[in-house]
Amino acid sequence: MILAESPRRQRVTKLVNWGHWFALANIVIAIIIASVFVISSPAPGTVLGTFYLFANWFGHISFLTFFGFVIFILPLCYLDVSQRVIKTIASAVSALGLALMAFDALLYNRTGFHLSHNSAYLIKNEAEAQLFQFGWQQFLYLLLLFVVWFGFQLILANAVWKRIDRLMHYRIGRRVVSFFVVCFVSGHAIHVWADAQLYQPIIKQDNMFPLSYPATAKTTMSRYGLLDIERYEQRKQLQFDPDIHQVNYPSDPVYCALEPQRQALLLVQIDDADISQAMKEADLRHIDNYFTTSTTMGGLITSTLYGVPELYQQSLKTTQPVLFGLSDAYGLSTELYAGSDTQLKAQFTELTFSERLTGSANIVVAFADGGALTRLLQRSDLT
Repeated sequence: MILAESPRRQRVTKLVNWGHWFALANIVIAIIIASVFVISSPAPGTVLGTFYLFANWFGHISFLTFFGFVIFILPLCYLDVSQRVIKTIASAVSALGLALMAFDALLYNRTGFHLSHNSAYLIKNEAEAQLFQFGWQQFLYLLLLFVVWFGFQLILANAVWKRIDRLMHYRIGRRVVSFFVVCFVSGHAIHVWADAQLYQPIIKQDNMFPLSYPATAKTTMSRYGLLDIERYEQRKQLQFDPDIHQVNYPSDPVYCALEPQRQALLLVQIDDADISQAMKEADLRHIDNYFTTSTTMGGLITSTLYGVPELYQQSLKTTQPVLFGLSDAYGLSTELYAGSDTQLKAQFTELTFSERLTGSANIVVAFADGGALTRLLQRSDLT
């Protein structure tokens, strides 16, 4: 008896084979696009760090692309619809996914952030600034660019479909899959070791690629006696010891022209109250694109007055900010207000805080809530 596959089974088999080759082609394209993340990041500096970089690069990007294929494209191959419809949908999904990766790569190159909920506000402001400068020609170019990219995906899908029988003669499936699996597994295995050893050339790559969550196993390793968690915490604290991470502040002498007859105000609002009307009446400029990574009020004061990250707060607590140093040298009065928290003020031995926000000095720097800032702005001598 001769058993032959049914036409539908033959069709599904051909579509699945086509899907795998189409996914492989897009994996190669995605890896090329992801090179922007690598170029935009500092080099690891060690042989092991470089090996991990390439393993993570190929393993993670291939996993993301193949995962998208399994979720969005592979189920279509089993539907009883035209192969043209399947290729069109697959091309649209691939074009959109790779376009998002390209946009994320450009965003990472410009800001160091990836597309996420936390970066949504930054993206919104960047987009508004760029779109404000766009005319209809630029929007047309963007639309045309996506159409061309979508057309390329259609050409790629059809080219693979026409040559699928010839491609199936190349028995490279196991070797390709083995290569990407080894990259993926070795990348995560190396990161488990690096995380336990606090090996910075590898740990600093944690946020290089989008949707990257490298494996860690500190709890499991400590449970089986492979890691002393107390010693680990001590080493981790030592790496971020401010006595080790000293900063040369300022790095160079700072000079600027001063106008003693004018008053300068820097008001930092620490709540979400609406003070737009008071600012409008006082004719002050509102800085929308101000972002800080500070987690405490002391960190906010450090990053604002010194212009350095919160990490260096302890190193600079006995150093006067350049802003106040210049004003003292030229005999200008200053006022620094940060509420009534005595513990906060004790963190900065070289700063003199005012008990009340008066706004009568030549240079006024205030960290206050909306109510205090509104009362200050409503004074007649400030408007």
